Amino acid sequence: MRIQAGQTVVLTGASGGLGTYMAQAFAERKVNLALVAHPGIDLEGLRKSFADGGARTVAVTSDLRDPVQRREMLAAVRSQLGPIDILVNNAGVEFNSAYHELSEAQIGEVLSVNLEAPMILSRLVLPEMLGRRQGHIVSISSLAGKSGPAFQEPYAATKAGLVAFTQSLRGTYRDSGVSASVIVPAFVEAGIYARLKAKSGCAAPALLTGCSPEQVAEAVLRSIENDVPEIIVNRYPIRPVLALSALSPRLGDWINARMGVNDFFRQAAEVEKRDRS
Repeated sequence: MRIQAGQTVVLTGASGGLGTYMAQAFAERKVNLALVAHPGIDLEGLRKSFADGGARTVAVTSDLRDPVQRREMLAAVRSQLGPIDILVNNAGVEFNSAYHELSEAQIGEVLSVNLEAPMILSRLVLPEMLGRRQGHIVSISSLAGKSGPAFQEPYAATKAGLVAFTQSLRGTYRDSGVSASVIVPAFVEAGIYARLKAKSGCAAPALLTGCSPEQVAEAVLRSIENDVPEIIVNRYPIRPVLALSALSPRLGDWINARMGVNDFFRQAAEVEKRDRS
């Protein structure tokens, strides 16, 4: 599907981390851009910066945990920008903690924002896409969904869910003109990883670092225009490692431990626990 001026793009999680880079990439294509975030910190300033550049842009503050606000957000976008052509499910939340120390509310929040909201939003935009035989849904996953690092149970589960959800969507709507892609970044020098690195004072394993937010934004555009099922964004080729882990889960456990992934998240969890106490 070619990205063209005048198409309507809904981008969740638009005002933080990766979202601003994706928004910039779409704005440069002169699409009609709906910037969605909660609580919408500087969302209006972001909207104005793109509008000043010529992009038709609206800002919508929406708590994606709330089913009513999800529907209200899409209705507001349609009324201001028209039918939705592209949905980018980027919003996400994360808690670094030993699993038994998470509250049920925290677990529910991760499940709701990271997986339930993308699935429901996709369901709500599919009829109009299918009616025009044109549309694309992109979900932002994570390598955590491929490897399951320690201290990341809800986050890893939801990101793995987005991979499977996208695969199923592609099979269901094959040859309909509507498709889906999933982007799987490693540690990106923006957003969640940048915050964790600053808090913990340690960096992630070298094999998984060095991924720029611009690379992720480019992967989103490429996945739409080339209808790519899945794009892993990482400095080094990581699929061979993932393949080994899939062939031998015990080996996957060893790789996570040996590479230092578990230690990184353990340190991040310890820092966040101290901050809460």
